[in-house]
Amino acid sequence: MTRKQRRSAMIFTGLGVLAVAVSLVLWGLSGNIMFFYSPSDLVEKQVQPGQRFRLGGLVEEGSLVRGQSTKITFKVTDNAKTVAVSFEGVLPDLFREGQGVVAEGKLNTTGVFVADSVLAKHDENYMPPEVASSLKKKGVWKDKDTKAVKGMGS
Repeated sequence: MTRKQRRSAMIFTGLGVLAVAVSLVLWGLSGNIMFFYSPSDLVEKQVQPGQRFRLGGLVEEGSLVRGQSTKITFKVTDNAKTVAVSFEGVLPDLFREGQGVVAEGKLNTTGVFVADSVLAKHDENYMPPEVASSLKKKGVWKDKDTKAVKGMGS
């Protein structure tokens, strides 16, 4: 082998090792990637049952139903579409209707989102960034000064 051939072989071997390392890292991280969807996004992107993701929006007024033990159902809306959510566990203290929420879990075959964790805003001015940007895109946003909902005839 000439010097040029050895150098080329070494470069190709290095590129091959780098490609294998990058693919292993991406494969390892693929199980930890969780997408965020609003209720409207679920319809547009046709999310398949069983896929883990985060669902965000506002807890619909009058939709909170407490069942036996710690079973809770409520609806999440972006004021365009609504998704029913089922959760078993203890809700955060600041969880209430009309407030921003992010739930993590899976969509079941009947179209109900089965959450394994629910996150609520932590003070009166905070809304999770994903929820805020989604609501801004839809033209719905709670203004912190007027408490009015823009884009809804207010």
